[in-house]
Amino acid sequence: MPVDTQQILSEAEKLGQLVATHPAVARFKDAQKAVAGDPEAGRLLQEFDRTLDALGRQEQAGMPVTDAQRMQLESLQTRISSHLKIKALNLAQVEFVDILRKVTQTIQAQVQGTGGGAAQPAPAPASKILM
Repeated sequence: MPVDTQQILSEAEKLGQLVATHPAVARFKDAQKAVAGDPEAGRLLQEFDRTLDALGRQEQAGMPVTDAQRMQLESLQTRISSHLKIKALNLAQVEFVDILRKVTQTIQAQVQGTGGGAAQPAPAPASKILM
């Protein structure tokens, strides 16, 4: 029996509420709060964003990134990756995104009619050569 859009959205809301109760979501939210409450983490992330923006503008202007700038960015990346709260946020984010990916794959498998499990990649469309 066909369903309407509102029914699908209603069920999606229920699914969203269910996903929101998963422990991975709580860990992700907690990690976000921990990073937001840490001035050093915030400073590192802001500095990284500013540096990336500046280098992007520089490249758009046709000026290459210097070795010194590249080394500065790598140093900043190292400091960010070694910050415990940022590291915890990255791990929690990976787990959270993995849950969302699995949900999406399961939905896609149903839409494609392949049943349960991970969705199979869609076949590439056959090319048509017209003369």
